[in-house]
Amino acid sequence: MTQLLQQAIAQIQQLPPDRQDAIAALFLAELQGEQKWEAQFAATTDDQWDRMAAMVRQEIAKG
Repeated sequence: MTQLLQQAIAQIQQLPPDRQDAIAALFLAELQGEQKWEAQFAATTDDQWDRMAAMVRQEIAKG
């Protein structure tokens, strides 16, 4: 565990249990969101990336 995370947890531990749970829920939601994005990016095929790049180039060309 990093020093910064240890500091954050030490401060969180001083809060009332309901606040600790609220912060923990935020952390878990953030981690789940990150995992979802990582899985989606990993599942993106080269063809999909090429189509997205072409769409971006068209939008840029339109101004």
